[in-house]
Amino acid sequence: MKVMQTLYTAAAFENEIKPGDAVRILQKHFDQTRQLFIYLTYFLSKAALYAEVDAHTRAGKHLPSYADLHVNTKISQNETLSKVLSDPSFKEFINKDKPDSLLDKELVRKIYHEFAETNEYKTYISHANRDRKEEKEILEFILEKFLLGKEIFLSHIEENFSNWDDDAEMVIQLLVNYLQKPGCYNFKEMISQEKWGFAKTLLNTVSEKSEHLESLIIPKLKNWDPERIALLDMILMKMGVAEFLYFETIPPKVTINEYIDLAKEYSTSQSGQFVNGILDNIHKELVQEGKMHKVDFKKA
Repeated sequence: MKVMQTLYTAAAFENEIKPGDAVRILQKHFDQTRQLFIYLTYFLSKAALYAEVDAHTRAGKHLPSYADLHVNTKISQNETLSKVLSDPSFKEFINKDKPDSLLDKELVRKIYHEFAETNEYKTYISHANRDRKEEKEILEFILEKFLLGKEIFLSHIEENFSNWDDDAEMVIQLLVNYLQKPGCYNFKEMISQEKWGFAKTLLNTVSEKSEHLESLIIPKLKNWDPERIALLDMILMKMGVAEFLYFETIPPKVTINEYIDLAKEYSTSQSGQFVNGILDNIHKELVQEGKMHKVDFKKA
């Protein structure tokens, strides 16, 4: 998906981009994913830590009540949250990405007051001791019900992160895993070196072999005018043919299914069927001509 986005971005440039520029665009896409992850985590932490702000504000009233003077701030010392906030990698990218510049403090306050009224939160703070499972579960509860479950928060995220629709599912899963095991990520490497290497190789291959890939695709278009085919469809077909020819450990069926799914999700309503037909025809031709050189991944 990130390679597809990079190729689409590069195609929008009027002048041909310089060698290395495409890889920098690809890196930027991954950086945006990290920034979204950091911000979600940061916002969650601020919502939990607002208990301290609330306690201070209520205690400072002209005539504070007993309840004002005894606000339970247990969550601000949540053990899971403390591990997250002390994670050197997380702290490094808090300083680098500066998520506080995007923070809607009024939204933080509103969300805190909403979850502070729930039975789940009241049960949590009623226990004087700290249970490792409960520490994680209360943060996951806030994340699911009061961040991801609130339209106002989702609108806030969408306004600040154009990659939300693309990255939401992955980033949410990463965050849930992070809460289970704080410190498990190195934010300098949001993806493994193996996946980053694959992404760069695929990107460079499609860019460098673009004309050759088109020469295999265009004859299969029959009554279709190449100039009128959706740009994204052509990019997806080039990526698919590149995998057929230059990535010997990727099974053709996996390639075809992957690009059908991307076409359905990101291009036109007919794109999935269209991309499927073209890639399937090219695959059959390459097999007949003996140009497919695939190997068993386990033996590679």
